Amino acid sequence: MDKVRVLIVGLEEAEVNAIKQNLGFNYLLVTYDSLPQVKLVEGELYVESPTVPDKYLLVNKVIFHGIYKDDVDFITLLALWNGPCLPNALGMMDLRQRIPGLVRALSVSRFGGIKRGMVINEQDYSATTETVAKWGIWHCGEDKAKFNGDWTSSETSVIEQFIDGEAVRIMIVGDKSWQIRLTGDTWLKSIHNEGSWEMETDPELLADSQAIAKHFNLQTVGVDYIVGKDGERYLLEVNHIPNVTVFPFVNEAFVEFAGEWVVS
Repeated sequence: MDKVRVLIVGLEEAEVNAIKQNLGFNYLLVTYDSLPQVKLVEGELYVESPTVPDKYLLVNKVIFHGIYKDDVDFITLLALWNGPCLPNALGMMDLRQRIPGLVRALSVSRFGGIKRGMVINEQDYSATTETVAKWGIWHCGEDKAKFNGDWTSSETSVIEQFIDGEAVRIMIVGDKSWQIRLTGDTWLKSIHNEGSWEMETDPELLADSQAIAKHFNLQTVGVDYIVGKDGERYLLEVNHIPNVTVFPFVNEAFVEFAGEWVVS
Protein backbone atom coordinates (compact mmCIF):
# COMPACT_ATOMS: atom_id res chain seq x y z
CA MET A 1 0.00 0.00 0.00
CA ASP A 2 1.32 3.45 -0.93
CA LYS A 3 2.20 5.86 1.86
CA VAL A 4 -0.29 8.66 2.54
CA ARG A 5 1.45 11.96 3.24
CA VAL A 6 -0.49 14.41 5.40
CA LEU A 7 0.53 18.05 5.61
CA ILE A 8 -0.39 19.62 8.97
CA VAL A 9 -0.11 23.39 9.27
CA GLY A 10 -0.55 25.36 12.48
CA LEU A 11 -1.43 22.70 15.04
CA GLU A 12 0.51 22.56 18.28
CA GLU A 13 2.87 19.67 18.94
CA ALA A 14 0.50 18.06 21.44
CA GLU A 15 -2.31 17.88 18.86
CA VAL A 16 0.02 16.54 16.17
CA ASN A 17 1.31 13.81 18.49
CA ALA A 18 -2.22 12.84 19.53
CA ILE A 19 -3.31 12.51 15.91
CA LYS A 20 -0.16 10.57 15.04
CA GLN A 21 -0.82 8.01 17.79
CA ASN A 22 -3.89 6.72 15.97
CA LEU A 23 -2.23 6.38 12.57
CA GLY A 24 -0.51 3.35 11.13
CA PHE A 25 2.82 3.06 9.35
CA ASN A 26 1.19 3.90 6.04
CA TYR A 27 0.84 7.57 7.04
CA LEU A 28 3.61 10.16 6.90
CA LEU A 29 3.14 13.54 8.61
CA VAL A 30 4.79 16.75 7.45
CA THR A 31 4.22 19.51 10.00
CA TYR A 32 4.78 23.26 9.95
CA ASP A 33 4.10 25.94 12.57
CA SER A 34 3.80 28.59 9.85
CA LEU A 35 2.93 28.63 6.18
CA PRO A 36 5.23 26.32 4.19
CA GLN A 37 6.28 26.70 0.59
CA VAL A 38 3.82 24.80 -1.58
CA LYS A 39 3.11 24.52 -5.26
CA LEU A 40 0.41 22.98 -7.40
CA VAL A 41 1.64 21.12 -10.48
CA GLU A 42 -0.90 19.64 -12.91
CA GLY A 43 -3.38 19.04 -10.10
CA GLU A 44 -0.83 17.59 -7.67
CA LEU A 45 0.00 19.36 -4.39
CA TYR A 46 3.62 19.55 -3.26
CA VAL A 47 5.18 20.95 -0.08
CA GLU A 48 8.82 21.78 0.54
CA SER A 49 10.56 19.30 2.81
CA PRO A 50 11.13 20.65 6.34
CA THR A 51 14.64 19.15 6.34
CA VAL A 52 15.84 19.37 2.73
CA PRO A 53 15.52 22.82 1.08
CA ASP A 54 14.15 22.88 -2.47
CA LYS A 55 13.00 19.26 -2.21
CA TYR A 56 9.24 19.01 -2.70
CA LEU A 57 7.07 16.19 -1.41
CA LEU A 58 3.76 15.01 -2.82
CA VAL A 59 0.88 15.69 -0.42
CA ASN A 60 -2.29 13.57 -0.22
CA LYS A 61 -4.21 15.31 2.57
CA VAL A 62 -4.02 18.61 4.47
CA ILE A 63 -5.02 19.68 7.97
CA PHE A 64 -4.93 23.46 8.29
CA HIS A 65 -5.30 25.33 11.58
CA GLY A 66 -4.27 28.93 12.02
CA ILE A 67 -4.74 32.45 10.75
CA TYR A 68 -1.76 34.08 9.08
CA LYS A 69 -1.34 37.56 7.67
CA ASP A 70 -0.68 36.38 4.12
CA ASP A 71 -2.60 33.10 3.97
CA VAL A 72 -5.25 34.01 1.37
CA ASP A 73 -3.14 32.80 -1.56
CA PHE A 74 -2.21 29.63 0.34
CA ILE A 75 -5.86 28.80 1.06
CA THR A 76 -6.80 29.66 -2.53
CA LEU A 77 -4.17 27.23 -3.81
CA LEU A 78 -5.63 24.52 -1.56
CA ALA A 79 -9.10 25.28 -2.94
CA LEU A 80 -7.82 25.09 -6.52
CA TRP A 81 -6.17 21.75 -5.68
CA ASN A 82 -9.58 20.55 -4.41
CA GLY A 83 -8.04 17.65 -2.54
CA PRO A 84 -8.91 16.34 0.94
CA CYS A 85 -8.53 19.29 3.31
CA LEU A 86 -9.66 19.84 6.90
CA PRO A 87 -11.44 22.25 7.04
CA ASN A 88 -12.72 22.38 3.48
CA ALA A 89 -10.47 24.77 1.56
CA LEU A 90 -13.21 26.39 -0.55
CA GLY A 91 -15.21 27.15 2.59
CA MET A 92 -12.13 28.66 4.23
CA MET A 93 -11.49 30.77 1.15
CA ASP A 94 -15.07 32.07 1.12
CA LEU A 95 -14.87 33.12 4.80
CA ARG A 96 -11.21 34.10 5.18
CA GLN A 97 -11.63 37.82 4.61
CA ARG A 98 -13.74 39.35 7.36
CA ILE A 99 -16.16 41.59 5.42
CA PRO A 100 -16.79 39.44 2.31
CA GLY A 101 -17.07 36.40 4.58
CA LEU A 102 -19.68 38.13 6.73
CA VAL A 103 -21.71 39.08 3.68
CA ARG A 104 -21.71 35.48 2.45
CA ALA A 105 -22.70 34.14 5.87
CA LEU A 106 -25.53 36.67 6.26
CA SER A 107 -27.13 35.24 3.13
CA VAL A 108 -27.54 31.94 5.01
CA SER A 109 -28.23 32.97 8.60
CA ARG A 110 -31.68 33.59 10.09
CA PHE A 111 -30.13 36.13 12.46
CA GLY A 112 -28.85 38.89 10.24
CA GLY A 113 -31.10 41.63 11.62
CA ILE A 114 -28.45 44.24 12.39
CA LYS A 115 -28.61 47.13 9.93
CA ARG A 116 -25.04 47.53 8.74
CA GLY A 117 -23.10 50.18 6.89
CA MET A 118 -19.74 50.17 5.19
CA VAL A 119 -17.01 52.66 4.31
CA ILE A 120 -14.23 52.16 1.78
CA ASN A 121 -10.67 53.24 2.56
CA GLU A 122 -10.51 56.48 4.64
CA GLN A 123 -13.93 58.03 5.12
CA ASP A 124 -15.85 59.99 7.73
CA TYR A 125 -18.86 58.37 9.39
CA SER A 126 -21.35 59.84 11.84
CA ALA A 127 -23.45 57.71 14.21
CA THR A 128 -26.34 58.77 16.44
CA THR A 129 -26.13 55.70 18.72
CA GLU A 130 -23.37 53.44 20.01
CA THR A 131 -21.83 51.84 16.94
CA VAL A 132 -19.07 49.36 16.18
CA ALA A 133 -16.66 49.43 13.26
CA LYS A 134 -14.72 46.33 12.18
CA TRP A 135 -11.91 46.16 9.66
CA GLY A 136 -8.85 44.14 8.71
CA ILE A 137 -8.36 40.44 8.12
CA TRP A 138 -8.16 39.02 11.65
CA HIS A 139 -10.86 37.00 13.41
CA CYS A 140 -9.58 37.34 16.97
CA GLY A 141 -11.18 40.41 18.53
CA GLU A 142 -8.74 42.88 16.97
CA ASP A 143 -9.34 45.75 14.56
CA LYS A 144 -12.58 46.97 16.13
CA ALA A 145 -13.72 50.34 17.50
CA LYS A 146 -16.85 51.48 19.34
CA PHE A 147 -17.98 55.06 18.87
CA ASN A 148 -20.93 57.43 19.06
CA GLY A 149 -20.77 60.53 16.91
CA ASP A 150 -18.08 61.26 14.36
CA TRP A 151 -15.51 58.65 13.41
CA THR A 152 -12.99 58.34 10.58
CA SER A 153 -11.98 55.00 9.14
CA SER A 154 -8.35 54.17 8.45
CA GLU A 155 -9.30 51.43 5.99
CA THR A 156 -12.35 49.67 4.58
CA SER A 157 -14.70 48.87 7.48
CA VAL A 158 -18.12 47.40 8.13
CA ILE A 159 -20.28 49.42 10.54
CA GLU A 160 -22.94 47.92 12.77
CA GLN A 161 -25.19 48.91 15.66
CA PHE A 162 -23.75 48.03 19.07
CA ILE A 163 -25.97 45.44 20.74
CA ASP A 164 -25.75 45.29 24.52
CA GLY A 165 -26.04 41.65 25.51
CA GLU A 166 -24.24 38.33 25.81
CA ALA A 167 -21.73 37.17 23.22
CA VAL A 168 -21.74 33.45 22.47
CA ARG A 169 -20.08 31.08 20.04
CA ILE A 170 -21.51 27.91 18.55
CA MET A 171 -18.56 25.59 18.06
CA ILE A 172 -18.92 22.66 15.67
CA VAL A 173 -16.44 19.80 15.25
CA GLY A 174 -17.82 17.06 13.01
CA ASP A 175 -21.11 15.96 14.54
CA LYS A 176 -20.32 17.45 17.97
CA SER A 177 -21.22 20.97 19.07
CA TRP A 178 -21.11 23.32 22.03
CA GLN A 179 -22.27 26.80 22.92
CA ILE A 180 -19.51 28.89 24.52
CA ARG A 181 -20.07 32.03 26.57
CA LEU A 182 -17.58 34.72 25.51
CA THR A 183 -16.41 37.05 28.27
CA GLY A 184 -14.19 40.10 28.73
CA ASP A 185 -13.45 43.06 30.97
CA THR A 186 -14.62 45.52 28.29
CA TRP A 187 -17.20 45.43 25.51
CA LEU A 188 -14.77 43.19 23.59
CA LYS A 189 -15.43 39.51 24.32
CA SER A 190 -13.27 36.48 23.62
CA ILE A 191 -12.91 32.77 24.28
CA HIS A 192 -9.53 33.55 25.86
CA ASN A 193 -10.87 35.48 28.86
CA GLU A 194 -11.35 33.88 32.25
CA GLY A 195 -14.97 32.81 32.64
CA SER A 196 -15.47 31.83 29.01
CA TRP A 197 -16.86 28.30 29.11
CA GLU A 198 -19.54 25.94 27.85
CA MET A 199 -23.17 26.88 28.51
CA GLU A 200 -26.59 25.51 27.61
CA THR A 201 -27.05 25.40 23.86
CA ASP A 202 -29.75 27.44 22.16
CA PRO A 203 -31.22 24.95 19.64
CA GLU A 204 -32.09 27.71 17.14
CA LEU A 205 -28.56 29.13 17.19
CA LEU A 206 -27.19 25.61 16.75
CA ALA A 207 -29.49 24.97 13.79
CA ASP A 208 -28.42 28.28 12.24
CA SER A 209 -24.73 27.43 12.72
CA GLN A 210 -25.23 23.98 11.24
CA ALA A 211 -26.88 25.54 8.19
CA ILE A 212 -23.88 27.87 7.80
CA ALA A 213 -21.42 24.99 8.20
CA LYS A 214 -23.32 22.95 5.61
CA HIS A 215 -23.48 25.88 3.17
CA PHE A 216 -19.70 26.35 3.30
CA ASN A 217 -19.01 22.59 3.59
CA LEU A 218 -16.97 23.15 6.74
CA GLN A 219 -16.36 20.24 9.09
CA THR A 220 -15.21 22.61 11.85
CA VAL A 221 -16.46 26.15 12.40
CA GLY A 222 -17.11 28.71 15.12
CA VAL A 223 -20.10 31.02 14.68
CA ASP A 224 -20.36 34.11 16.90
CA TYR A 225 -23.67 35.68 17.89
CA ILE A 226 -24.83 38.41 20.25
CA VAL A 227 -27.94 37.76 22.32
CA GLY A 228 -29.48 41.14 23.18
CA LYS A 229 -30.97 41.91 26.57
CA ASP A 230 -34.37 41.68 24.89
CA GLY A 231 -33.58 38.11 23.78
CA GLU A 232 -33.09 38.96 20.10
CA ARG A 233 -30.16 37.17 18.46
CA TYR A 234 -27.80 38.48 15.80
CA LEU A 235 -25.01 36.91 13.76
CA LEU A 236 -21.69 38.68 14.29
CA GLU A 237 -19.04 36.61 12.56
CA VAL A 238 -18.13 33.18 11.23
CA ASN A 239 -14.69 31.87 12.20
CA HIS A 240 -13.36 29.57 9.48
CA ILE A 241 -10.52 28.51 11.81
CA PRO A 242 -11.94 28.48 15.35
CA ASN A 243 -9.36 27.87 18.06
CA VAL A 244 -9.45 24.23 19.18
CA THR A 245 -6.83 24.46 21.94
CA VAL A 246 -8.53 26.65 24.58
CA PHE A 247 -11.17 24.24 25.86
CA PRO A 248 -10.15 20.64 26.67
CA PHE A 249 -13.49 19.17 25.55
CA VAL A 250 -13.15 20.86 22.14
CA ASN A 251 -9.50 19.87 21.87
CA GLU A 252 -10.25 16.22 22.62
CA ALA A 253 -13.09 16.13 20.10
CA PHE A 254 -10.99 17.80 17.39
CA VAL A 255 -8.04 15.44 17.81
CA GLU A 256 -10.37 12.45 17.62
CA PHE A 257 -12.21 13.83 14.59
CA ALA A 258 -9.00 14.79 12.75
CA GLY A 259 -7.51 11.35 13.31
CA GLU A 260 -10.64 9.66 11.97
CA TRP A 261 -10.72 12.07 9.02
CA VAL A 262 -7.13 11.25 8.03
CA VAL A 263 -7.85 7.52 7.73
CA SER A 264 -11.28 7.91 6.12
